[in-house]
Amino acid sequence: MLSYKSILITGGTGSFGKMFVKTLLQQCPNFERIVVFSRDELKQFEMMHQPPFDDSRIRYFIGDVRDIARLYRAFDGIDIIIHAAALKQVPACEYNPFEAVNTNILGAQNVINAAIDRNVKRVVALSTDKACAPVSLYGATKLCSDKLFIASNAYSGRHDTIFSVVRYGNVAGSRGSVVPFFRKLIANGATELPITDNRMTRFWLRLEEAAKMVLDTLNLMQGGEIYIRKIPSIHIVDLAKAMAPHLPLKDIGIRPGEKIHEMLIAKEDAKHTVELDDYYIILPQFNFGGGKNIPNSKPVPEDFEYESGHNTWWLSVSELWELLRDI
Repeated sequence: MLSYKSILITGGTGSFGKMFVKTLLQQCPNFERIVVFSRDELKQFEMMHQPPFDDSRIRYFIGDVRDIARLYRAFDGIDIIIHAAALKQVPACEYNPFEAVNTNILGAQNVINAAIDRNVKRVVALSTDKACAPVSLYGATKLCSDKLFIASNAYSGRHDTIFSVVRYGNVAGSRGSVVPFFRKLIANGATELPITDNRMTRFWLRLEEAAKMVLDTLNLMQGGEIYIRKIPSIHIVDLAKAMAPHLPLKDIGIRPGEKIHEMLIAKEDAKHTVELDDYYIILPQFNFGGGKNIPNSKPVPEDFEYESGHNTWWLSVSELWELLRDI
């Protein structure tokens, strides 16, 4: 489906954006062009001079999702948009709430309006576990963003644009995740590793899997669905043991807006959630002309929820140690 298509990634210089571009180059070589859209000129400069991102089919656009005029220009001739741009740091969003709203909510609305008016065919927006039963401003803004993208399937009118959402938690090894944080501490000779809470669990997802989720969604989407991949859970203390078994752990307390467990599907969503072999899919509650008939899917139990602390698939310390060698 991605052959000879023009694809744009907002926030394209981030961890996900770079991995997604790399995945496209490897798995979908017949695309027409990839547009990396972001507001950081230094990251773009560094990316465009680094193989394989120096490919002549990759274009680099400076711009901000807050600037709708720039989005109209960037989206000209684009077939597919992956919306990855967002303010993501929970403490930063708590301290700068207006900025989080302007980027994560109003920026999402700008992307939607420009995509429809420019006749973009498919838009996939990246979401987060924090949008599910949010307790932080970041989570609340991403929940609002998710709702906007889902409802936008009713706004396309005579246009063919369809929108879906991909939801996942912290990505192992991405910027801001705990793996590079622990590695830096260990490399600098730390005598202990800080743990916000010994009970804390997280889902385990690699960047490669996040990129594959988006490719799968582009092939499956009908418009209005939220896609969640089935993935294992980890105990944060086990991750610390796998990375530095010789170091003691120090409980430093939960940060503002942080949860003990990640949640990707709440019980309230179970009644319109189905599953495939590798995915859960939250179907739209309104009829947008699609998204209600996923082939080979089956409903989940009425009391189902998908939370890292109650997952049935866990990684051991030894398994984590093996996986960390590839990150």
